[in-house]
Amino acid sequence: MKAALIRKYGQKNLEIAEVDIPTVRDNDVLVKIVAASINPIDLKTKDGKVKMLLSYKMPLILGSDFAGIVESVGKNVTKYKIGDKVYGRVQKNRIGTFAEYIAVDQGDIALKPKNLTFEEAASIPLVGLTSYQALYDIMQLKADDKVLIQAGAGGIGTIAIQLAKLTSAYVATTTSAKNADFVKSLGADKIIDYRTENFEEVLTDYDYVYDTMGGETLEKAFRIIKPNGKVVSLSGIPNKRFAKEYGLPLWKQIILGIATRNISKLEKKTNASYHFLFMKPSGPQLEILTNLIEQGKIQPIIDQVVSLNNIQTAVNHSLSGRAKGKIIIRVAENLKDEK
Repeated sequence: MKAALIRKYGQKNLEIAEVDIPTVRDNDVLVKIVAASINPIDLKTKDGKVKMLLSYKMPLILGSDFAGIVESVGKNVTKYKIGDKVYGRVQKNRIGTFAEYIAVDQGDIALKPKNLTFEEAASIPLVGLTSYQALYDIMQLKADDKVLIQAGAGGIGTIAIQLAKLTSAYVATTTSAKNADFVKSLGADKIIDYRTENFEEVLTDYDYVYDTMGGETLEKAFRIIKPNGKVVSLSGIPNKRFAKEYGLPLWKQIILGIATRNISKLEKKTNASYHFLFMKPSGPQLEILTNLIEQGKIQPIIDQVVSLNNIQTAVNHSLSGRAKGKIIIRVAENLKDEK
């Protein structure tokens, strides 16, 4: 099969190569991928920025989520059959959706929403599950809670705003002035133009912050958080508590504890808590998202669609930070994309 891969960390351009179709385990389905999406974790993996948490053998096919058609099933699979249209986010140790086929555990997928194309469906799994777990599982967001969602026009932000508004929470977001009307249409209540305003000077007394930026932006989040509030980050550094829960060896726990000592100080100073989120694939939660999508309560936002052969242009566009919504890789170019 054809796939987009790297042969070493830090490789600038993805290589299109012919590789073996993955082996199907007893609980797996083999999916013919129609479309996949680019996510920040894919680019961090490419550059070796998650080596502390995950170790991969080379060459490595990148890609984390997908939509496609079941081609075959393992002997223990009862939930899906050949020909089913599915979508999902693979386990972190089995990535490789920038390819024509993927083997994935049946527990990590769901039937594709009936009202979405494969391309639209491929935009949902990673950002949908990540935001669901941040807003619903960790924050337990409810009506009238105040939450800041960073980068509201991005792939994560566009879905997170919609999910947050389903709880009747008050949602603030950062974006550029040109995207203000767009994020407002998604449900944002308060819009901060990050080019002319500093969110930490405009906002105060927030229950939660959903951080997608990391670095100084993450540290500034503690300036607006309430006591007992939560800062949930996708882009910060894992702290010692996460490392222990994740089962990392003691030496890694110590290193991450040192690396996040400023965050730990801010937690104590504000009486708030910091949560590094490493999303877990979940077929049942995907089914919840499917129901919301089919009810018209969530809609995918697509920035652009490119072919697998032109994936590097998509990677470059993602790195620019200017995408509005998700960047989709069309893998099965000759297959009619039906809802």
